[in-house]
Amino acid sequence: MKISEIIPFLAQLRDNNSREWFAEHKDYCKELQKEFEKLTQTVIDGISTFEPEIKGLEAKNCIFRLYRDTRFSPDKTPYKSHFGAYMAAKGGRKSPRAGYYLHMEPGNSFISGGVYMPDPAVLKALRLAVYENIDEWLEITGEPFASVFPDMYGEDDKLKKVPLGFPKEWPYAELLKYKHYAFGRNIPDDFYAQETIVPPLIDYYRYLQPVNRFLNFTVDEALNLG
Repeated sequence: MKISEIIPFLAQLRDNNSREWFAEHKDYCKELQKEFEKLTQTVIDGISTFEPEIKGLEAKNCIFRLYRDTRFSPDKTPYKSHFGAYMAAKGGRKSPRAGYYLHMEPGNSFISGGVYMPDPAVLKALRLAVYENIDEWLEITGEPFASVFPDMYGEDDKLKKVPLGFPKEWPYAELLKYKHYAFGRNIPDDFYAQETIVPPLIDYYRYLQPVNRFLNFTVDEALNLG
């Protein structure tokens, strides 16, 4: 069993997303999930060498369920077509803090970090932190970070106007319109066919550490997580 088998399996699951098909392949899926858990744990251990806060975090607490919640969705397919894990201190996948995300999906694999979909109070505090510490933020998210993580999430659903309480004429006002402070990097499917996977992933994640440190200072303060 190899990590390289995950993407092909997920492609089959995407094209045969039914309980009947899954029942026939459930054992194989479980084996692949075990491989993904091993990969996630190895990545956690690697990240913890420069991010001590996540040392001791267990992969099982970071990995998301494969089963979809279809109660309020028009899409009634029962399973996700991706494996995902959110690695963050104080809760793993349930943590409100900035962390590190691993996503394997046919044609849409990526890694990311930062804070995605924060609560309104946290989002307001993060905007204020960026506004009050813009020089630090620009330095952290400039080069070489911008070349490694070129995509800031939320470009398509930003606020139309600068949020209340901030000057409209501020030169960096666009940064205050985001609903997330998270960044991503696409990973090609053939990446997971390589013999060596973890070291390059860790090298990428290392660039996210200063961003997460900046964001978590505010998240911890806003949610009293100190």
